[in-house]
Amino acid sequence: MANALRTENPRRAVVALASCARPSSAVGAVLAPRLVIDGVEDLYDYGDVRRLGDATMFRARVERPLIVLGSSQRQAILTGQALETMPVRRRRGGGGVVLLQPGDVWIDWWIPAHDPRWSGDVRESSLRVGRWWMEALGPLIDGFLYVHDGAVEGALAHRVVCFAGRGPGEVFVDGRKAVGLTQWRVHEGNFVSTVLAASSSAAVLDALRISPEGLAGALDHHTLSTLRIGDVDELTARLRGVSGPWSLAEHSLGV
Repeated sequence: MANALRTENPRRAVVALASCARPSSAVGAVLAPRLVIDGVEDLYDYGDVRRLGDATMFRARVERPLIVLGSSQRQAILTGQALETMPVRRRRGGGGVVLLQPGDVWIDWWIPAHDPRWSGDVRESSLRVGRWWMEALGPLIDGFLYVHDGAVEGALAHRVVCFAGRGPGEVFVDGRKAVGLTQWRVHEGNFVSTVLAASSSAAVLDALRISPEGLAGALDHHTLSTLRIGDVDELTARLRGVSGPWSLAEHSLGV
């Protein structure tokens, strides 16, 4: 497995090798091994994320499909075949399973508590990030674009999968989810994770040990192709522009 967290400066690579003294930012740091709970490794080294002094926007990528469990989920919800054939990680933050796939627009933000964009209001934090996405997507797509500003919605049984419900800050186009969102809050700051899928998440249904009735229909969501977005770099640049300034970092999982 190759895991890397690196800044946009090619001379400053950050690779998960061993523990080190606490750095003030990602620059020059060496990541400690990730925490493993219930046999599932963390998606990030969240200890190092918490030590970042700069507000940081992560462009994250996977080289093959990856199942990500919510913080309170156990790998027992997955089939034995899925556990044998697909890599599994756990994120900090609530919500259900997410299937990450190559080509997804997976953008995460670390907002330190001293940053003016930080908010002590959980809902407002989500809505702010959703508005960034809406502003970035607006000129690129057709359709009615809005941010869900109500409570968490969707059948309780369907919440086993993140994209099957709706929560504050998530972005919808003509009633279909386009951007999923979750956040993790600690004393040092707020980590917000977002994904616009490159393709359908239907394959996650086969990975679940129990697939509740109606989940397939609830999992219908937009993708890059249904939104007719061809230039992902442009979208990422727009996201950075409407929300910045940020330090930019890459988070690549070669699992």
